[in-house]
Amino acid sequence: MKILRSDFPQRKNNSIIMLQNLGINPANIGFSTLTMESDKFICVREKVGEQAQVVIIDMSDPMAPIRRPISAESAIMNPASKVIALKAGKTLQIFNIEMKSKMKSHTMAEEVIFWKWVSVNTVALVTETTVYHWSMEGDSQPVKMFDRHASLAGCQMIHYRTDEYQKWLLLIGISAQIGAKHGVIYLITKYGYLHLYDLESGVCIYVNRVSADTIFVTAPHEPTSGIIGVNKKGQVLSICVEEDNVVNYATSVLQNPDLGLRLAIRSNLAGAEELFVRKFSTLFAQGSYAEAAKVAASAPKGVLRTSDTVRKFQSIPAQPGQASPLLQYFGILLDQGQLNKLESLELCRPVLQQGRKQLLEKWLKEDKLECSEELGDLVKTADPTLALSVYLRANVPSKVIQCFAETGQFQKIVLYAKKVGCVPDWIFLLRSVMRVSPDQGLQFSQMLVREEEPLANTDQIVDVFMENSLIQQCTSFLLDALKNNLPAEGHLQTRLLEMNLIHAPQVADAILGNQMFTHYDRAHIAQLCEKAGLLQRALEHYTDLYDIKRAVVHTHLLNPEWLVSFFGSLSVEDSLACLHALLSASIRQNLQLCVQVASKYHEQLGTQSLVELFESFKSYEGLFYFLGSIVNFSQDPDVHLKYIQAACKTGQIKEVERICRESNCYNPERVKNFLKEAKLTDQLPLIIVCDRFDFVHDLVLYLYRNNLQKYIEIYVQKVNPSRIPAVVGGLLDVDCSEEVIKNLIMVVRGQFSTDELVAEVEKRNRLKLLLPWLESRSHEGCEEPATHNALAKIYIDSNSSPERFLRENACYDSRVVGRYCEKRDPHLAFVAYERGQCDLELIKVCNENSLFKSEARYLVRRKDPELWAHVLEETNPARRQLIDQVVQTALSETQDPEEVSVTVKAFMTADLPNELIELLEKIVLDNSVFSEHRNLQNLLILTAIKADRTRVMDYISRLDNYDAPDIANIAVSSALYEEAFAIFRKFDVNASAIQVLIEHIGNLDRAYEFAERCNEPAVWSQLARAQLQKDLVKEAIDSYIRADDPSSYLEVVQAASRSNNWEDLVKFLQMARKKGRESYIETELIFALAKTGRLSELEDCINGPNNAHIQQVGDRCYEEGMYEAAKLLYSSVSNFARLASTLVHLGEYQAAVDSSRKANSTRTWKEVCSACVDGQEFHLAQLCGLHIVIHADELEELIRYYQDRGYFEDLISLLEAALGLERAHMGMFTELAILYSKFKPQKMPEHLELFWSRVNIPKVLRAAEQAHLWAELVFLYDKYEEYDNAVLTMINHPTDAWREGQFKDVIAKVANVELYYKALQFYLDYKPLLINDLLLVLAPRLDHTRTVGFFSKAGQLPLVKPYLRSVQSHNNKSVNEALNQLLTEEEDYQGLRASIDAYDNFDNIALAQRLEKHQLIEFRRIAAYLYKGNNRWAQSVELCKKDHLYKDAMQHAAESRDAELAEKLLQWFLEEGKRECFAASLFTCYDLLPPDVVLELAWRHNLVDLAMPYFIQVMREYLSKVDRLDASESLRKREEHVVEPAPLLFGQQLMVTAGPAAGPAPAGFPYGYAAAPAFTQPPVYGFSV
Repeated sequence: MKILRSDFPQRKNNSIIMLQNLGINPANIGFSTLTMESDKFICVREKVGEQAQVVIIDMSDPMAPIRRPISAESAIMNPASKVIALKAGKTLQIFNIEMKSKMKSHTMAEEVIFWKWVSVNTVALVTETTVYHWSMEGDSQPVKMFDRHASLAGCQMIHYRTDEYQKWLLLIGISAQIGAKHGVIYLITKYGYLHLYDLESGVCIYVNRVSADTIFVTAPHEPTSGIIGVNKKGQVLSICVEEDNVVNYATSVLQNPDLGLRLAIRSNLAGAEELFVRKFSTLFAQGSYAEAAKVAASAPKGVLRTSDTVRKFQSIPAQPGQASPLLQYFGILLDQGQLNKLESLELCRPVLQQGRKQLLEKWLKEDKLECSEELGDLVKTADPTLALSVYLRANVPSKVIQCFAETGQFQKIVLYAKKVGCVPDWIFLLRSVMRVSPDQGLQFSQMLVREEEPLANTDQIVDVFMENSLIQQCTSFLLDALKNNLPAEGHLQTRLLEMNLIHAPQVADAILGNQMFTHYDRAHIAQLCEKAGLLQRALEHYTDLYDIKRAVVHTHLLNPEWLVSFFGSLSVEDSLACLHALLSASIRQNLQLCVQVASKYHEQLGTQSLVELFESFKSYEGLFYFLGSIVNFSQDPDVHLKYIQAACKTGQIKEVERICRESNCYNPERVKNFLKEAKLTDQLPLIIVCDRFDFVHDLVLYLYRNNLQKYIEIYVQKVNPSRIPAVVGGLLDVDCSEEVIKNLIMVVRGQFSTDELVAEVEKRNRLKLLLPWLESRSHEGCEEPATHNALAKIYIDSNSSPERFLRENACYDSRVVGRYCEKRDPHLAFVAYERGQCDLELIKVCNENSLFKSEARYLVRRKDPELWAHVLEETNPARRQLIDQVVQTALSETQDPEEVSVTVKAFMTADLPNELIELLEKIVLDNSVFSEHRNLQNLLILTAIKADRTRVMDYISRLDNYDAPDIANIAVSSALYEEAFAIFRKFDVNASAIQVLIEHIGNLDRAYEFAERCNEPAVWSQLARAQLQKDLVKEAIDSYIRADDPSSYLEVVQAASRSNNWEDLVKFLQMARKKGRESYIETELIFALAKTGRLSELEDCINGPNNAHIQQVGDRCYEEGMYEAAKLLYSSVSNFARLASTLVHLGEYQAAVDSSRKANSTRTWKEVCSACVDGQEFHLAQLCGLHIVIHADELEELIRYYQDRGYFEDLISLLEAALGLERAHMGMFTELAILYSKFKPQKMPEHLELFWSRVNIPKVLRAAEQAHLWAELVFLYDKYEEYDNAVLTMINHPTDAWREGQFKDVIAKVANVELYYKALQFYLDYKPLLINDLLLVLAPRLDHTRTVGFFSKAGQLPLVKPYLRSVQSHNNKSVNEALNQLLTEEEDYQGLRASIDAYDNFDNIALAQRLEKHQLIEFRRIAAYLYKGNNRWAQSVELCKKDHLYKDAMQHAAESRDAELAEKLLQWFLEEGKRECFAASLFTCYDLLPPDVVLELAWRHNLVDLAMPYFIQVMREYLSKVDRLDASESLRKREEHVVEPAPLLFGQQLMVTAGPAAGPAPAGFPYGYAAAPAFTQPPVYGFSV
């Protein structure tokens, strides 16, 4: 918003937001709906549709308002947080919006008429009689604070204030805000005028209009210490004082320097510096040093707290009996607050010199001094700890760290440096610490490297330790610093180990033992370890084989266990080389160690290499022990072989025997050959190997040929008797005698496999050799199959009654014997297979030898479905022959039902329907014992259905004992519908029979005949359903009636409706109604009566008792246009709304209106009204319309209906009649105004005059603009407070819209300043003689500079001279210059002189230059006057001399105070012969003319007589001066004899003297004054500090 007055730049007035832009309805912007408790939130209650909402605008994010539905009548936001208080009637609630929870609730006893947040947790409640405070904390209830005064009864309360502690309370009817920072009161009137008052004096600072609209709510604006407010237009304004200019405004514009000083002091504002400097200088010159000190201390922005001020006070010596002025100055500053840097230094010097350190500590503690590096340096000489405090406050890191170091606070150095970001010389500090305390140095060094990025280089830190030979501390430091074991720290790890190996080997050994480091120089450390005697550590670090071999041979100095583990860290080659070195050095001493190493690392070193190593030294003992340790875990055949060989060579036969028995890894062939060659005295290892690995034949040959037969007997008797078959085979191969073999068999009888023995003997065709042994075992009762199999084979080969043996013996294996007989005698094989039920073998042998009859009998007796499935497979080439034998022979012979059942199932499973039919016909039709079997008859018919349908009808006729319903259903599913119908009819299942006729055969005629013949209700019902499905509605209804079956009434009604068989449907429904009074049936019956036009029957039906849905029927009749029937139905249920609609369709409008009145429904009124309009029954339509227009939502549609049909007059008559209704609303007035604008514009002005407040002005504005009704448009803009648009309309359409009085009223309210100048141009063009009246109205708001420029450009300045005269009081430069120009052109020198004297804001020199060339002397005189006023004395005097204005010339010269100019003027008078002027100049310029010059000129021009009065006055002044000097010198001499003692104390604040810093007082006065400056009159301002 533009600032309207250029002379008050101090006030800022900014528009923050427009609430309309946030979607706020302008109607809801008012005192009753909008609240603002602080500058944080604005709360608006509004109604959106039918829902009441509260809109919360967070001023920190105004573009995101929060909307919440509420039903409260008032809402106020907490001034600090998102907490809202709601009021509905007497109920109060507080909600937390962020937590979405209710915090408190209370119901008041009386109505709350005003409420307000007085703090962040307290709400003030004002009723008609009492004021309460309600705290938000806990469960507290409102607390009564005081009773209202009787004088406030009936007054509107709009504000309530409390002090900070809520002890002082104020309830008022006006609203004012206080700017606490500046001490001003903001008061805004209802017309938008802002009044600013000084809080202390009540002086009015400023008054101006800040808003054309009423600002109805304000709140303090904390960021600017101003106020924030909202006006009726929805504009949120921020108003505050502009600090940079307010003091200047008070002193220069208001001419109130006292107010300016108070504002400057109170708010520490700039602008009054000159005043303070002037007052300070005055007081200082007067010797009022205490007052001057107070002025300097209170000056804003510290303008006087400078080094010059301090030097001034230092230059003043202390007066006798008084404190030093400097100390007085510092005392006042200390009372008021903190000293600055310079003041702190100057105060502390004498304090420290006198040893008063406690004062300094006190001031630092109270924060009275501004700490600096210089102050710290000053304090450090007296107290380093106190200096540290100063350095810390002054933030001088280098000095702080230095003090920490000097005071021994090393731990704090790192923390402080990290905090302030300082990087000191850490190494230098560390050296300093080391010199003081090595232990503290260790702690300090650890702190330096504790961070991720070390503060100092670790190498440099180590160097510092080593410089002082601090090995222990350095070790501790490095152990802590290198704990992360980083590669980059390898050289430091080397240094750590090196220093300890040299000075403390045990520490180094411990460090290496902990394995903390891995990145040091291992070779170098290894050599140092060897020199230190740490061979174990040396071996751990050596990598060169030569070094390792040199050290490792000293096994007596090494731990054997560690040495064994050490070999694990060597490579394979190095380990073997070291083992070789150990064995070479001392095989006796080191053999055990080598065996341990070989045993532990044989997998890495390779067993073969180790074996070769031991063999190279021929150490079979070592080899035996080495292999003995691994043989139990190794699977290497060579290891086991070598171990057996080593054991043999060392005589360990038991171990050889164990390995041969237990090991599975050696090569049996190689071991067997080695044992043969070894010629051991005990052949048991060889026997074990041959027995385990099936070398029995070789063993028998070896033992038999080497005459070791006793070992054969030992083998079969003790070692493994089960090997007797192989031994017998071997003995047979070497032609051993049969007696020896038989004896051997008898010795180990029964402990071996007979099958293997028989196989071995049979393989050599010597089976009869075993006959005696086998028969003896059989006679002994042996049931072993192998024994009896062998006997069967011998009997078959010898043909000794084999079939009898096969049938009677139960112990032989049928498969084995049958397989043996297949090629010799198939019949014997069949007997053996049959005995053992070897099905597959039996079938195979029967098929191969054509034994089908035997096979068929076997299969029937076997009763095995799986076996049947196998033989009946299609792949069986003998299937047909087998089936023939089953049908002809096997099945005919059986009498067992189970055998028949299994056989039939097998044929069914094999999917042999034709063969099954043959089989079943054989069983069922040939009068066997199974002829009447139900399942077989069922199976026969089903099989025929599946395989041969031509036989089905014959079977149905011939058979009687089958399951008819099931068979018939199967026949239906197989599409044998006639057969199924025959079965149902044969067994009198009529319902199913007719179902087959209807659904499958599809012959309704046969079905009807069948139903006639049966005449059963169920049959008729089925037939009716079928007819209904075929859309034979009439026939279906007849069938349903004959069946007396109403169950399908839903389908019947639907079908009859589709086919319009309403007469038949009536019959059916009447029958159905007799059976049951269903609601649906009666409903459809009524509708069918309506469709058939039987209105009398319909009326009887609905008047009688019924369960029908008459409303539903009525709606259906209405929809189908049966309005007479609908009329009866709606009348019966009193549905007047639908009745009215029906009557409209029947053309009975009056009756329709009567029904609508009874219905009283908006929808009904609309329908009847529309019908009346269409029927041109406008009177009735108006009656209906009056009930419609009161509903705002329906108004627009009704108007559109009238307008679309062109009935404008009737529409206007309707709305005019509606205006008098009680429920008349804004929409009616608005629409009528729009209609007037379109069709009767002459009526619109009167309508707007009467009802402008009840119309929707924006909508009517658009209509008026479209109709070009400019006068009405201006009227509406004025009422709607859119003054800018009103002015523009009058300017653009002056003929119709402009009215002088209205224009001047409106133009004063516009917000856009540009419109002022458009209005001026408009008046210049159309009404130039009235322009001064307009300017008088606009004067308070115009920018006068721009206005003058505007008229100057238009060349119309003379026209607006009255305006210029009226606004010249503002002393505006442009106005002054324009008016001066006009006065010059009019040659009005008196008016010009008066304007110049009264208003000096113009370009004086430019005007003087123009006037000095003017023809009239008076104007040239004014030019000289202007030159004089601008200190251009020479030009002024010269101009006066040209125009012979000698008096003016002398006065100007005297006023110039220029002695040279006065002397020149005097000489000019003499040159021109103006003797009188010479004498007058001596009087006028008396104090400017040197007496010697005047004497010379008077003497030279013989004018001594004229100059004599001048010389007499000069002599008198000189004598007076000499007398005063003589008196002054006498007084000075007397004062020199009196010496006053210097004061020792200054009050109770500073117990300190001025000290040596206070030098002697300088001679004379400061700043070059010869005497103290004095004022000719007392200053016009004053203040107290």
